[in-house]
Amino acid sequence: MTLDQLRIFVAVAERAHMTKAAELLGISQSAASAAIRSLEQQHGVQLFNRVGRNIELAETGRRFLPEAKAVLERAAAARNVLEHVSQTISGSLSIAASQTIASYWLPRRLASFHEAYPAVRLSVSIGNTRQVEANVLDGAADFGLVEGRTESDILRRAKLDIDRMMLVVARSHPEIAEVSPGHPDLGGLRWIIREGGSGTREALEDLARRDGISFADLQIFLVLPSNEAIRQAVEAGAGASIISELVVARAVAEGSLRSVPIDLPKREFAMITHRDRQPSLAQMALKAHLGGKAERSAPL
Repeated sequence: MTLDQLRIFVAVAERAHMTKAAELLGISQSAASAAIRSLEQQHGVQLFNRVGRNIELAETGRRFLPEAKAVLERAAAARNVLEHVSQTISGSLSIAASQTIASYWLPRRLASFHEAYPAVRLSVSIGNTRQVEANVLDGAADFGLVEGRTESDILRRAKLDIDRMMLVVARSHPEIAEVSPGHPDLGGLRWIIREGGSGTREALEDLARRDGISFADLQIFLVLPSNEAIRQAVEAGAGASIISELVVARAVAEGSLRSVPIDLPKREFAMITHRDRQPSLAQMALKAHLGGKAERSAPL
């Protein structure tokens, strides 16, 4: 068996889904299926049960999973030793990032990192804060980048940058009533929000809590899975949203969206890592690179 076969087996086992595992690893679904089939045929075992269009671990697969993960962890530790001895920064890094960070904050920083460390191969998966946290905890990602709160006490969290949130409506939206100066009537607005587990949704939840309003009492008109979908829905006049300035700054500048004056707390972009996993030289280099870039770009 090969390390690649083990990585594919673990990814499929943890997601109970061949296509999702293949997407995470950056390979085709057929390549993932072939690797699992080859592993089973080499050892004359059945690792998964195929139930209709679904897949689940067989008893042999359940017994094999912790051993496979242990081998991968030992291989990573061995690679780290060689990197530290040679001081060569190379290898691969898997990053799980929440949508706002992955789409608007991260790309230029990864491009400049690649210029400095061309021997490091980077892969990025995108999800909401809860999904990113889960990927770091189960080892699917070397580290995560989030803007929302994390829950696990076995994650290390390091601040990278500051993000400013904005309350926006369409240019044609009627004037918004205020309950007091600088405090719009949240209950009088129709809201367009992200799904549960999103750091962007969390900002509205925090605002409602601060103003003594039950989140359940807000007029939630649309729940959408992406920042871009929210921006377009707000531009179309469907309602209001609280969203990162990175997402809507151009639309506000061009006049298709209007920013509503409100005192909103800033939120942090943070890197999360598993406290029990030793970082490689490549991981330490990227952490230093992102932290250095943040210091130069963070708003005052």
